[in-house]
Amino acid sequence: MNVFALDPAYIGGFGLDEALILIVKVIAAFAMLMVAVMLMIWFERKLIGDMQNRIGPALAGPWGILQTLADGVKLFFKEDLIPAQSDRFVFKLAPYLSLVPAVIVFAVVPVGGNFTTGDGTVSWWGNATYLQVADPHIGILLVLAMSSMAVYGVMLAGWSSGSKYPLLGSVRASAQMVSYEAALGLSLAAVLLSAGSLSTHDIVAGQGGYDWNLWVTGIVPFAVFFIAATAELNRPPFDMVEAEQELVGGFHTEYSSIRFALFFLAEFMNVITMSAIIVTLFLGGPDGPILTEGAAWLWGTVWFLLKLMVFLFIFVWLRATLPRMRYDQLMDMGWKVLIPLSLGWLLFLGALSIGRDRGWPDAAVIAVSVAALAAGGLLLRAAVRAGQAERQATEAAAAGQPAQGGVRP
Repeated sequence: MNVFALDPAYIGGFGLDEALILIVKVIAAFAMLMVAVMLMIWFERKLIGDMQNRIGPALAGPWGILQTLADGVKLFFKEDLIPAQSDRFVFKLAPYLSLVPAVIVFAVVPVGGNFTTGDGTVSWWGNATYLQVADPHIGILLVLAMSSMAVYGVMLAGWSSGSKYPLLGSVRASAQMVSYEAALGLSLAAVLLSAGSLSTHDIVAGQGGYDWNLWVTGIVPFAVFFIAATAELNRPPFDMVEAEQELVGGFHTEYSSIRFALFFLAEFMNVITMSAIIVTLFLGGPDGPILTEGAAWLWGTVWFLLKLMVFLFIFVWLRATLPRMRYDQLMDMGWKVLIPLSLGWLLFLGALSIGRDRGWPDAAVIAVSVAALAAGGLLLRAAVRAGQAERQATEAAAAGQPAQGGVRP
């Protein structure tokens, strides 16, 4: 029971009551996540329709709310095709490697509880517990591990199809994940530096009373984490792994029927779970005003869902408005902007923390840190420009032409 060790329900042992609590949590979390995915698909279609002056779902159920269910039934009964040149076992396994990590990540997210005037515990059958499936000591490391595992579903789907277009999509997915995982981890390290714990419950509890990491860490880690998470989710404008204009449909071109549906189920589920992680890390999770003391824990769930809806709206908004980036722009943003920015800001927060521990004046630490970061930024910019100039000169020499700005002999 080490996985659940931080939950107060399991401190005194694991009996029938504790088993029932765990079963209820698992069923409730899974049911809530599946319903949320169905509503998210409808919400995205309807919102994009409104933004682009189209109708969107309107016939299946009230306001078209059952369109997702109708599509699921249709895909379930379509013929399941497997390419003759594919690796059959890996081809069948890949959709589940994309779906399962999203479900596991949601298990460590606190979805309710009173964190404003309490410690987030609720009482079920006389047992104190948390409104999350599990609260392991390594909760955030589990999130990072699962986010890294999800890309294997995309990679193996493209490789196992035996087709070139899906393979190109899977190669792009792996390169994109490597480029943005480092920036995501560095921005997350800033939160861990502030929280002092890997437990998601402890991170939320440390933000009680509106002491949110959004402004405690200086907004920059939040911005980097959000951009990197969007790239990790393969959402527009970072959806290079699908790129229907270039790759037909990307990594899932050869999939059909229910396996095709599983990839899109995983995509929308990942959007929900990553939004929940952002709310947990930077916006205090369920933290918010308690309007009625009789149901303090319920207000935590209400505020959590409202914050979650804000990020779901932003993800849809980005999809409806931003054009897809070029691949070189995507790589440049990851390696030349987000990673240096998140690393520099982490060093700045570390210097500020050490300075406060040793009694140094904040103004002096900030001045020296800003000067050092500015110098590092200028050196990086100069190095990038020198590299670009050298590459242009090499390409021009290979083509027998003068470099940009040169004079033809």
